[in-house]
Amino acid sequence: MAKISDVARLAGVSPQTVSRTINYPDLVRPQTRATVQAAIRQLNYHPNNAARTLATRRSNTIGLISTGVSAHTISKRMRAVDEAARDAGYQVSIANLDSADRGQLLAALDVLLRQQIEGLVLIAADHDALDAIQSIELDVPLVTAESSGRPDLHSVSIDQFLGARLAVRHLVELGHREILHLSGPLRHLDAAERLRGWQAELTHHGLTVRDPLIGDWRADSGYTAGVQLAGSLDGTAVFAGNDEMALGLLHALRDSGVRVPEDISVVGFDDLPGAAHYLPPLTTIRQDFDELARGIIATLMAMLDGTEVATPLHTEPELVVRESTRRLEPSGS
Repeated sequence: MAKISDVARLAGVSPQTVSRTINYPDLVRPQTRATVQAAIRQLNYHPNNAARTLATRRSNTIGLISTGVSAHTISKRMRAVDEAARDAGYQVSIANLDSADRGQLLAALDVLLRQQIEGLVLIAADHDALDAIQSIELDVPLVTAESSGRPDLHSVSIDQFLGARLAVRHLVELGHREILHLSGPLRHLDAAERLRGWQAELTHHGLTVRDPLIGDWRADSGYTAGVQLAGSLDGTAVFAGNDEMALGLLHALRDSGVRVPEDISVVGFDDLPGAAHYLPPLTTIRQDFDELARGIIATLMAMLDGTEVATPLHTEPELVVRESTRRLEPSGS
């Protein structure tokens, strides 16, 4: 007697796709549905009623895959999603990937789907992760946590573009006109959006947009950029792409005898737990990961219930002003 795994092997799909074709045919792409149905006929496969009941039973479990983001961001987002899911009566199975090639995603998905997850959340750092997940035919609803703005995804994100504009606007309001940017790696979606926001706010005020310094999110790259910056000091303020790079930047400036904020103002992004204790305490952009997670879970629950979902959904970050920024004094004062 043929088994569901035999049908899946012949059709070149997963057993979950076969199950979904049998139980929810309208949710499967027509071409895939036709291929699976042809395999069922060829093998004379008859679903076992007990197995069907088991396969379609709600597991109250969702899968969470995270790819290639910083350790702080991973832990904050994952913990927030886990808590929001538990509030909704779900448990979370987690896969944390260093990169997001299709092979790694398939392996992680195989593990999660064996746990009968009802839905999937992908925290994506770059376009590679999104391209990979979109190349896979999923059997469960998908919500992405990323800032690409792709219209064909159900995405929920914190508005990185707005956050960058808030940081630069704060510096402009303090009288700064030469505002530099220390960016994260530009292949990362958040880094690209923060760069775009910095450019947009400077352009809005008619200010010069210079080539950014490029870091890698880590404090060491901030230190390297700070040494380079201290050698020329051709700006009066710096918007750093995250707090870790801002920490290295502050260290390098202090070692070079450049005073913050007297000689140059610095703004970070993230509001790390220790940012209030940097020397000086860091002005930064706070991201509300709890609000983000609630939006993710609410979107996924709506999809599971068959409710129409309006996405992309953006939550707004917040400017936190501390002592690393100050009003620019007029020359000669």
